[in-house]
Amino acid sequence: MKVYQQLMQTRETRGAGYLVLIDPDKQTTAEAIELACICAEEGVDALLIGGSLMFTHIFDEVINGIKAACPLPLLIFPGSTRQLSPCADAILFLSLISGRNAYYIIGDQVLAAPIIKSMNLEAISTAYVLIESGNITSAQFLSDTKPIPREKPDIAMAHALAAEYLGMRMVYLEAGSGAKLSVPEQLIAGVARYITIPIIVGGGIRTPEEAQAKIAAGASFIVTGNVIEKNRDRGLIRAFAAAIHTR
Repeated sequence: MKVYQQLMQTRETRGAGYLVLIDPDKQTTAEAIELACICAEEGVDALLIGGSLMFTHIFDEVINGIKAACPLPLLIFPGSTRQLSPCADAILFLSLISGRNAYYIIGDQVLAAPIIKSMNLEAISTAYVLIESGNITSAQFLSDTKPIPREKPDIAMAHALAAEYLGMRMVYLEAGSGAKLSVPEQLIAGVARYITIPIIVGGGIRTPEEAQAKIAAGASFIVTGNVIEKNRDRGLIRAFAAAIHTR
């Protein structure tokens, strides 16, 4: 079964899905493998791997280690074409449609597509939409783009609908790694009413209650990263999974 089908099955059977982002720059290979195994044991549905920057050369090493030890689907969440590996199960094929920098809308994708095909890596086309979060995030700074104002759900709705009409399979509403403020529920609800494709929400989500509110607003998948990497708390991961899974 394709990873995209697995994700849709998770949404159908559990009401929503819980994804944890593992950044190889923020931990050793052993720590990444340990965290992945804990996630599998405590109810996480899939793992993302990647980051805005890449200071290490261990990308393949981390992916191979996780795949050998953990049964969860592993998707690349790429910051650039340097973050590609045939060892992963799939890749979120991101287009930064909230910005007006053509390189991150189509340029990087043109460079990556032939490599992804040669790797026989499942590509899941995903509209990447940056939402204002109260501080300048790495994604915003490195892409040289402005996020959508958090109090303007109509702008986010129009971008998400354009993504659906362009044939993208998911929309990722992103406040950014270490965001001060997460994506507001009002904005999520507006987008969810306006489109039919699944919505991923990530960035700045620090509590299970906050995650649950995003799901109630219409998110199909929740991503946590920093809060899990810093705490590595089994109980917290389990609480996030319980809050996100509504069935």
